[in-house]
Amino acid sequence: MKIAVLLKRVPDLVEDLVVDASGKALDADEVKLTLNEFDDHALEEALLLKESVGASVAAIALEGEDVDKMLFTALAKGADQAIKVTGVAPVERNLQLARVFAKVVEEGGYDLLLTGVQATDDRDGQVGAMVAALLERPFVSVVTSVLPEGEGVKILKEYAGGVMAEFEVSLPSVLGIQAARQAPRYAPVSKVRQVQQDSTLETVDCGAAEGMPGMSVVVMTPPERGEGAQMLDSVEEVIEVLASKGVI
Repeated sequence: MKIAVLLKRVPDLVEDLVVDASGKALDADEVKLTLNEFDDHALEEALLLKESVGASVAAIALEGEDVDKMLFTALAKGADQAIKVTGVAPVERNLQLARVFAKVVEEGGYDLLLTGVQATDDRDGQVGAMVAALLERPFVSVVTSVLPEGEGVKILKEYAGGVMAEFEVSLPSVLGIQAARQAPRYAPVSKVRQVQQDSTLETVDCGAAEGMPGMSVVVMTPPERGEGAQMLDSVEEVIEVLASKGVI
């Protein structure tokens, strides 16, 4: 089984997010980037499959700031390949991005593509579904477990209210991972540095993505600050505040 995992760097939500002068994007000089947490879970699930059935795992990402380090870290965790997609003009629309990744996945002959269920910077979860549609492959998202089953995989999908459903999915297919079966493993800095010395990243030149219809940011602003919260210590205080506002 050949598995590909799509990785994306997103703004670190622990840090302050600063909007740039255009008012349409974050200031790249002020924002710290980190691996999307759902992609980290997708990589972990791929590595668990590798350990159970001997699958090969390829980590794939678009070129960009610190992407090399992210891909070397994936190798340090246990991935067999790290592929950096180059030659792609800045992509703003998900369909453009999906076409790029669909081309890489198809040419690589991967049986299973894992993506994070969504990215923390846009939270729309569209790219995986679009890649699946372009490749005409089955797609299931909000997946919390992937296990080998015959010539396909058996997965658990979570619905609202914590309801779980079990599916058997044929290969090749695309899955959006919400959570791996265990917490993503940690790669020590020393191991990442050793991998950087001993390994090389593969590159795939996909050329400029064609223009596609889609959404674009019109304006981005920080949230407005309110007057603050009032801390209440007892039920009596809650009742008093509600009564003063005419609620009860």
